[in-house]
Amino acid sequence: MPNEALVKVRGVTQRFHSGRKEFIAVRDVNLTVNEGEFVVLLGPSGCGKSTLLRIVTGLQKPSEGTVLYRGEPVVGVNPQATIVFQTFALFPWLTVQQNVEVALKARGIAPEDRGHRAIELIDRVGLDGFETAYPRELSGGMRQKVGFARAMAVEPELLCLDEPFSALDVLSAESLRSELLELWASGDIPTKAILMVTHNIEEAVFMSDRIVVMDKNPGRVVSDVVVDMLHPRRRKSAKFANIVDKVYATLAGQTQPEHVEIGSEPGGPGGARALPDIEIGDLTGVLERIHEMPGRNADIFRLAEELHADSDSLLRLTDAAELLGFATLAEGDIALTPLGETFAEARILARKEIFASRIRRLPLFQWLLRMLDAADNSLLERDVTLAALELDFPPEEAQRQLDLIIEWGRYAEILSYDDSSELLQPELATASPSSSDNE
Repeated sequence: MPNEALVKVRGVTQRFHSGRKEFIAVRDVNLTVNEGEFVVLLGPSGCGKSTLLRIVTGLQKPSEGTVLYRGEPVVGVNPQATIVFQTFALFPWLTVQQNVEVALKARGIAPEDRGHRAIELIDRVGLDGFETAYPRELSGGMRQKVGFARAMAVEPELLCLDEPFSALDVLSAESLRSELLELWASGDIPTKAILMVTHNIEEAVFMSDRIVVMDKNPGRVVSDVVVDMLHPRRRKSAKFANIVDKVYATLAGQTQPEHVEIGSEPGGPGGARALPDIEIGDLTGVLERIHEMPGRNADIFRLAEELHADSDSLLRLTDAAELLGFATLAEGDIALTPLGETFAEARILARKEIFASRIRRLPLFQWLLRMLDAADNSLLERDVTLAALELDFPPEEAQRQLDLIIEWGRYAEILSYDDSSELLQPELATASPSSSDNE
């Protein structure tokens, strides 16, 4: 059973600025990690999970709120915590043993003691025999094991993991998850608690004692789910499936009235509604599959299993279907609307017309089309459009949104874009306005 509180996050808000614009990464977050717990921060990309992890470890100071470690405020980097990142972060010119010894040196371990300590750690993560290998000689899973060994070299009480399996292939990730759980359960590592960031729902349920579910715009905690299951866990068990389904339902939410779903245009109240980062072909495929199902609806968790899709990608697709009015979401299920059924049944050109009629309803596209209408020769420079989007989105997200606007607009044949001149303009042969009759 969990013991005393190791970490307490109280009222933490993180703001950052781009030019004169303020963005909120996380707002008013409260979180407790108890000794003996494996806690997962789960949520979509952009909800502030990694930001919160950096705040907990002291790598980043919050704009508001406090972080307590064993009852004391965290000031600067917490020496009792360490992070394993998804990108391995190994020194390519050092061997496996030398990479681990770097952490021992930073901890102040005497040179004569580093060698055997590093070899012990390397053996503990299952890399005995690879001490003299270089990172380029190792698989992704083996490189990440070196990252774990290096993290454990500082003997952290709190081990923080920032999507440590996301850069690995499926089999390597599965193997490393099981090995980490074995180390944790056996007590072979000095760690008192683990705090891990992921967007993979099944991974969270498979590994953790508790799942803290976050949502974005702004990043915030929306649910705290206890995973009351013994290890090893069976993914095919009814209890496992029920917990996964509950988390899917929490993240997917429930369809709201259209004016709420589509949001406002840039500069409007509440800011612009971001387009989900999806491929239109993937959206079409998902809608076609749901259309084949009885009742034209599906359990999102079962749909993810059938399509072999990761939860984050599928939730972005269901979000897009909901935004465009092709589907509704409720209690972890997705159901096609009559318009969604029409889209799934339609031929290629008819689909383009339906898609065009739907995105013309979105405030983001209405705003851009008005800008194009007011511009000289109906031409807009990419940089000008991007600068306008940055009033509502952080720079990286503004770039992504502009790319999505161009992709969606080209598919719908309402926008054209010249990559060499970086100019946007309305498509001369736009989709017929009469397509709205299909709605």
